[in-house]
Amino acid sequence: MTLPRDHVTRIREEWARERPDLDTSPVGVIGRLHRLAGHLTERLETVYRRFGLSEGEFDVLAALRRAGAPFERAPGELASFTMVTTGAATKRVDRLEKNGLVTRRVSEADGRGRVVALTPAGRDLIDRAFAEHMRNERALLDALDPADARALELLLAGWLAEFEEPDPA
Repeated sequence: MTLPRDHVTRIREEWARERPDLDTSPVGVIGRLHRLAGHLTERLETVYRRFGLSEGEFDVLAALRRAGAPFERAPGELASFTMVTTGAATKRVDRLEKNGLVTRRVSEADGRGRVVALTPAGRDLIDRAFAEHMRNERALLDALDPADARALELLLAGWLAEFEEPDPA
């Protein structure tokens, strides 16, 4: 398969001319992944905005919804599941609480801890937003042949494992 001529091809050609002593082949993969991530993020954020959410707020609501009934998690869990600092998670929860989508309460298991929970409005919103998010991701992935999408998933999972510890079972 011949690579299409794109922005990354032009960059590699320019570097090959200016620095023929360097192997610029990593730009072919990393550069395209970086550009693709930008395009994908833009398309994903379109859906989040349609529901009045930022990407981070969507992540918090989704983490709470995935927890199952009663749809709550400790703040530290939310930070872990959304891969942000506890401070960033707190800011997101503050905004969601202000909008009536989550509540905070003292943990029944540990009186010193707090629990963040979805409100009925928050559950309704994330259920609708997540359904639209999945339709959007399906449309984006439909640009690939199903076998190529599966092969890409396997490649990316293997590469990601070089940077992250596997989740415990």
